[in-house]
Amino acid sequence: MTPESKILIQGITEPRGLHYATKMKAYGTNVVAGIGVGHGGENVNGIPVFDLVEEALNEVGDVETSVIFVNPYQVLDASLEAIAQGIKQLIIASSGVPPLDMVKLLKKVQATNTLILGPGSTGIMLPGKMYAGTYEPQYYQSGNIGIISCGDGLSYETALALNKSGLGQSLAVSLGTDDIIGSHFEQWLSILEENTATSAIVLIGYPHGKTEEVAAEYIKNCISKPVVVYIPGENTPVDVNFKDAATIIATQLSSPVTETVTFSQKITAFKNANIPIAHSLREIPSLIKQLL
Repeated sequence: MTPESKILIQGITEPRGLHYATKMKAYGTNVVAGIGVGHGGENVNGIPVFDLVEEALNEVGDVETSVIFVNPYQVLDASLEAIAQGIKQLIIASSGVPPLDMVKLLKKVQATNTLILGPGSTGIMLPGKMYAGTYEPQYYQSGNIGIISCGDGLSYETALALNKSGLGQSLAVSLGTDDIIGSHFEQWLSILEENTATSAIVLIGYPHGKTEEVAAEYIKNCISKPVVVYIPGENTPVDVNFKDAATIIATQLSSPVTETVTFSQKITAFKNANIPIAHSLREIPSLIKQLL
């Protein structure tokens, strides 16, 4: 994604979609069109609105990324519509997407080589240039540190800590907060490894699931750039579910709670891979500077 990339907003007439579409455009993001069923022909804050993705692309040309703000039960249809029109990157800002819908979507993604962030993704941030999603750009400054996280809050705090130490960010990406998400740490570690604007990477884990253990092995074998890891939950009680309330409810209504890996197991995986671990957000900048 570059500052010139064309961005489509699916669900632009939803309150959240309109709010962030307006903020993205004001920041410099090239938002070229929005989709709002029944609102075709309208114009919101300088962004033309269409009923269908096909209609929008016929007017504005090929689009690289769609940011999706529709109701979680409409995410599957919206995503499939975008994929059918050749859009290769989807950022699903909506959270609480039914797990079976995500399973169907991921099968389609494998066949079309589409990159998905989310559900529950904050999106992608290129500080000082553009962002796509629900980021609050005032927390970020341009620099050479990449941030990969699952949500938004810790990413903001990490960026602020880096800023105070004179370390700006090249890219920040949010994988999403739902149980089943479209892309994982390894994909974005690979992207940042190849990104010439990035000199070091901060990986912010999530206190549930197994993805961090896989990421540790991947970093050990495939990543040459310095990586610092922070996983929240070191001083919390055992067996606490750290997911947001919407995800907990949606998961329990639709499927059994997935098996989790303990905090200590995650930390051990990174230690065995000789990857520096920050025990607080304040430690991240100093560790980065030591590695650089």
